[in-house]
Amino acid sequence: MSIDVIFKIAAIGLLIAILNQLLNKAGKEDIAMMTTIAGLIIVLLMIVDMVSGLFDTIRQAFGLY
Repeated sequence: MSIDVIFKIAAIGLLIAILNQLLNKAGKEDIAMMTTIAGLIIVLLMIVDMVSGLFDTIRQAFGLY
């Protein structure tokens, strides 16, 4: 694991924040909320994948198959 994951999450957050502000200013609050939720789901899926890899590493380290 490297610092690239942190930069990816930060980039997604920044992009979603900008889209949210633009959509709110345009009067499309419901679409802004949907993009925020979509960004949150994308980041959560990335984190779940990383946690899954961590559990696999722990399982291999202790020989629990």
